[in-house]
Amino acid sequence: MSRRYDSRTTIFSPEGRLYQVEYAMEAIGNAGSAIGILSKDGVVLVGEKKVTSKLLQTSTSTEKMYKIDDHVACAVAGIMSDANILINTARVQAQRYTFAYQEPMPVEQLVQSLCDTKQGYTQFGGLRPFGVSFLFAGWDKNYGFQLYMSDPSGNYGGWKSAAVGANNQAAQSMLKQDYKDDITREEAVQLALKVLSKTMDSTSLTSDKLELAEVFLTPGGKVKYQVCSPDSLSKLLVKYGVTQPAAETS
Repeated sequence: MSRRYDSRTTIFSPEGRLYQVEYAMEAIGNAGSAIGILSKDGVVLVGEKKVTSKLLQTSTSTEKMYKIDDHVACAVAGIMSDANILINTARVQAQRYTFAYQEPMPVEQLVQSLCDTKQGYTQFGGLRPFGVSFLFAGWDKNYGFQLYMSDPSGNYGGWKSAAVGANNQAAQSMLKQDYKDDITREEAVQLALKVLSKTMDSTSLTSDKLELAEVFLTPGGKVKYQVCSPDSLSKLLVKYGVTQPAAETS
């Protein structure tokens, strides 16, 4: 039945569904997962890097984490080429706001403007939706630390903890059980690594399969976006017992 209604994004099915948008969400379900956790002193983002071949040169830059502005970063799940277009759009919008008003763009306003772009691609013929989901982490003077999740339909929402990508439902249910409102940033890192270790397809976590980034305030009150180095990440994995140190050294 759906075949008659899934050729275009502009056609509703009799049940009121937009199949092309649902298929875009399905594409994200096959991508490497990403988890975001909001803590009282920062936001933690963890992403799974899919290593498709041993012959691939490992990237020196991050694959899953991107800095949008000094106070906002995002984790990506889905088609990376689609994500690059949207990230560039978001960066330009953030800089335009800063240029016009001489202050950082509020996080939700930035997320909303990007989601408006996404939504446009579900409403006009000849376009396909962006096959990418984002987790936005940021801080602004209005609401402090914030975590948002957006999907290809252009919907977005504020979350305390969220998961996108492969096995996201299993990760979400684990987060629901273990998340506490007064969680610290260190505990959030531990929880994110624990959840990812149980929901990832590979048997053991290593630093070359993961990326970890944090958004927090420095003692001077400035917002800082920090990506964890592979060496530090390896130590964290051993510390929290989600990898085997023996397997690391061999």
